[in-house]
Amino acid sequence: MNWIHFSLLSALFAALTAIFAKIGIKQVDSNLATAIRTVVILGFAWGIVWYQGTIKQLGSISRFSLYFLLLSGITTGLSWLFYFRALQMGKASQVAPIDKLSLVITIMLAAIFLKEKVTLTTFLGGLLMAGGAILVGLGK
Repeated sequence: MNWIHFSLLSALFAALTAIFAKIGIKQVDSNLATAIRTVVILGFAWGIVWYQGTIKQLGSISRFSLYFLLLSGITTGLSWLFYFRALQMGKASQVAPIDKLSLVITIMLAAIFLKEKVTLTTFLGGLLMAGGAILVGLGK
C-alpha cells in the first residue's frame, strides 16, 4: 500500500469517528468523552508499538523531535476537545466539514513554516476545499 491508500483509510476512519462520537456523546460531557477516547487511543497506539518491537527506539529520539512530538500531542488534544464540544452542540454533517478546514490551514502553514511550494493547482484546490467545507458546514 502507498500513501494514498493510507490517506483514504484515514479519511474513512475519521468519518466513522465523527459518526460514532456523535452517537456516543449524548448526555456525556464532551471533555469526559474526549478523555475516554484518549485512553482507548493510548492503549491502542502503545500496543502496536510494543507488538512491533519499535519501543526499543524510544531512547534514540532526539530532543528536537521529542519537543515537536509533544507539541503535536498538545495540539491534537486541543483539537479533539474542541471537536467533541462542537459535535455535542452541532450536527456531525456540519461539524466535520468545518473541522476539515484544517486541510486548507495545513496548506497555508506548510507553505509558511515548511517552505512547501503552493502551486496554482494547490491554491485552487485549497479554495475549492474551503468553499465546499463552508457550503456543506454552514448551508441549511
